[in-house]
Amino acid sequence: MKNNEKKALRKGIVRRLTGYVRPYKGYAVAAAVFSVFYVAFTLVGPVLYGFAIDAMIGAGQVDFAAVYAMVGGFAGCVLLASLAQKLLGNCVNALCYKLVRDLRREAFDHLTDVRIKYVDTHAQGDVIARVVNDVDILSDGLLQGAAQLFTGVMTIAVTLVVMFVINYIIALAVVVLTPLSLFVASAITKRTFKSFSMQVKVQGRLAAHTKEMIGGQKTVLLFGQQEGSCRRFEKIDAELYKIGWRAQYYSALTNPSTRFVNAVITAFVCVLGAVFCVLSEGGVLTVGALTLGGFTVGMLSVFLSYTNQYTKPFNEISGVVTQLQNAFASAARVFEIVDEPGERRGGSAHIGKVRGDIRVEDASFSYDPARPLIEHFDLNVKAGSKVAIVGPTGCGKTTLINLLMRFYDLDGGRIFVDGTDAASVPLDEYRKLFGMVLQESFLAGETVAWNIAYGREDATREQVEAAAKAAYCDFFIRNLPQGYDTVLKADALSQGERQLLCIARVMLADPPMLILDEATSNIDTMTEMRIQKAFRKIMQGRTSFIVAHRLSTILDADLILVMNAGSVIEQGTHAELMEKKGFYYNLYNSQFAH
Repeated sequence: MKNNEKKALRKGIVRRLTGYVRPYKGYAVAAAVFSVFYVAFTLVGPVLYGFAIDAMIGAGQVDFAAVYAMVGGFAGCVLLASLAQKLLGNCVNALCYKLVRDLRREAFDHLTDVRIKYVDTHAQGDVIARVVNDVDILSDGLLQGAAQLFTGVMTIAVTLVVMFVINYIIALAVVVLTPLSLFVASAITKRTFKSFSMQVKVQGRLAAHTKEMIGGQKTVLLFGQQEGSCRRFEKIDAELYKIGWRAQYYSALTNPSTRFVNAVITAFVCVLGAVFCVLSEGGVLTVGALTLGGFTVGMLSVFLSYTNQYTKPFNEISGVVTQLQNAFASAARVFEIVDEPGERRGGSAHIGKVRGDIRVEDASFSYDPARPLIEHFDLNVKAGSKVAIVGPTGCGKTTLINLLMRFYDLDGGRIFVDGTDAASVPLDEYRKLFGMVLQESFLAGETVAWNIAYGREDATREQVEAAAKAAYCDFFIRNLPQGYDTVLKADALSQGERQLLCIARVMLADPPMLILDEATSNIDTMTEMRIQKAFRKIMQGRTSFIVAHRLSTILDADLILVMNAGSVIEQGTHAELMEKKGFYYNLYNSQFAH
């Protein structure tokens, strides 16, 4: 990425983050007000103790009343500055946390709306790291930098004005030397953004690998791949160490480098101010043809304090460069989720009561344009039909289901439901037409009743229990510690029991059309027979699509689609296909060969 592109990226991130501040501009205004008070009280203090110093110069000339008054005033300024700083911190914290909360919510809400393609092509661990870890990194960076933004600019502006009033020659020298500090910080900062961008990406890969290993721990142990898993982890971790070390090294150079430059500036001001104090006679300072007001020791102490106050924001800002650069890199990753195109949910057509006629016309689709999958596919399914989809692994069975559900958009062609183009129906309305039971059982960490009613939040307890009985899972639910009110945990149920709950969920939703993707793959033979009976009951009068590997489960299908390499190569009933003695005939006999 070129420097201009990096600058444009950072500016874009700052501009977008500023947009999240607008709803809470009251906190921003309050923070600005408190920063003004904080800076004012901080800068008045040095003037007071400068006057106190001048009141103590000269043997027997100490004005104790003035000293006591200045010291009291200085103590009051310190207390008021502390109070203003506390209130400023509260406003900044509230502003940053609300901003980060809104960004995390937007990222998560958008994540629930992104196309399935995004979820399929991104490691889950990396996506989780973006929503959780990267937002936290952004929060830390903003908390470190926001307060400096409010107080730093005000401090620099006010101290400059006061220094020019006291002695514009020394003030001019400070202004001329200050760019050295900015130059050093800028030179180092250019190297840090790239390093931190790479660091958060590697952190995402590490999170993804960790999640994969935890999720597949049984497989890892079964094949004795613990060492291999650790080696891959160590390889990514070593890469993270290398990139992180470089990022931290460059960012760590910023603060001491700018502090050194600022210390040189302070030393220069000290020497120059001391010379002016010595040259000042009778309260008048003459420099060549210029005649300035007197420059006292008290004024020098004030000037030195103001010089430190003037350079302090540069030191503080450079000190949080690490967090800011890391925050910008993390924000960029979060905004990638926010900017990911969502599903096209619009549509003006409404089907109303659905019969279940499905027609696919000249459909074409591929995950990769260079590798065509489904081409010019046609299909006619009458309402109430039971359609089975069979074929070898990778032939396109699940892809066809994804297209029917509009998880993926067709590259060409159209799908009609009861004569209405599916693409013209609002997506939420369209998907409610289908009930799905997949091989993977999705159950949330909520109660059993909540999971069964996931598709029908208005369902009564009686309806939930009736669906559970129809799915043959009521008996084991009642044996759980709290029955239907048991909160599910990862190891609370077997795979078969989890799948039964998913079947009960679909039965409760009572959709007009069904999609069963190997819905009984994790269930024992006796239970499968009961489920098949329940399915036959629920499928009566409903158009049903069944993806099956065990052909014995779809012998009574009204239509069997035999797929291979993305195309339907045969279709008909079981008897018709067996009579043809083609691909299906060989596939069926291979499952029952002795």
